[in-house]
Amino acid sequence: MADRPVSARRAAALALVVLAAAELAGCSRPDQAAAQAAPSLVTLTAAQRQRIRLFTVTPGSFRDTVQATGVVDFDNDQATGVLAPFSGPVVRLLVSPGDHVAKGQPLALVQSSDFGAAVSAYRKAAAAAANARRLADIDKDLVAHHGLSAREAAQAETDAVGAESDLAAARQALSAMAVPEATLRAIDAGRPISRLEGVIRSPIAGVVVERPITPGQLLQAGTTPCFTIADLSRVWVNAQLFGDDVKRVRVGDAAQVASDGTNYAGRVQTVASEVDPATGAVTARVALENPGGVLKKQMYVRVAIQGRTVSTGLLVPASAILRDDENLPFVYLAAPSGGFARRRVTIGPRVGEAYDITEGLAAGDRVVVDGAIFLQFMQSQ
Repeated sequence: MADRPVSARRAAALALVVLAAAELAGCSRPDQAAAQAAPSLVTLTAAQRQRIRLFTVTPGSFRDTVQATGVVDFDNDQATGVLAPFSGPVVRLLVSPGDHVAKGQPLALVQSSDFGAAVSAYRKAAAAAANARRLADIDKDLVAHHGLSAREAAQAETDAVGAESDLAAARQALSAMAVPEATLRAIDAGRPISRLEGVIRSPIAGVVVERPITPGQLLQAGTTPCFTIADLSRVWVNAQLFGDDVKRVRVGDAAQVASDGTNYAGRVQTVASEVDPATGAVTARVALENPGGVLKKQMYVRVAIQGRTVSTGLLVPASAILRDDENLPFVYLAAPSGGFARRRVTIGPRVGEAYDITEGLAAGDRVVVDGAIFLQFMQSQ
């Protein structure tokens, strides 16, 4: 009977210890959660800090910039397709794709009955015009000497004018076939033409960018495409705009086109009034100079179009922006203690090689711009 009070006292004491331990454990859980939630600092040695470069955030002004992808195209104001001016088989090709040609330079020879018929018609028209003019002059002389009525002389003059009009039309038909003036003069002089071959000539100076015809191919006048000649010193870039970017781009905006590390300056020439149903994009055409013909048709490029509205914000170099496991952007911020802490940010439009930070940073903050990936690696260890 004497042992029971002692056992009861021990049980009561043990219960109090368990209760106290439970209370302490309960009190420690929020502290542990807070410690886990608090951002951890990355500390570096003096040698490691040499790899780090900081950037002090300061307010700055910038123009709104739209980033887009684009495709190079010919400047259609300086490019033309050459259709066959006459029918017949191709005898010989005189140029190859990539060749520079002058205006009027021969591109191909064609054995064409159309050409021979046009030369024959011109010869007949020239003879008829010369004969009609001679008769009209004779009738004028007869009228002056009262040997012919004025009415008959007027009719002879009308016939002469009509014959000369037919001659001009026949000559124009030969000119449309790109017959050189030397050949026309030879026909006018009545000299024989050694070869009645049609010559396809370049209508402009430029570069042969397409040549779909082959030797022996039968051409159809006015329908068969033979060449594409383009002046590649100036090109178009068709930039693809999506969503709200369409509202931010206007005709006349300055643009930078980047390809293989080189930037080319241009301006927005047109903004399409409809959406491409295949891509869901609106096309903005940028016209720019193409020194050396470096930009080629169908080449993909990056386009940065600068708006005219000046905005103010916190610009941070793009190299400072990293992404976490949830693909959310963050930066490493220099802490007063000397370490570096993650700070989630909200990024706005890209401005050149920087981003406008709309949330998460304040003026005077120092962020890591070189070595941020190294810090991310250190923190993951």
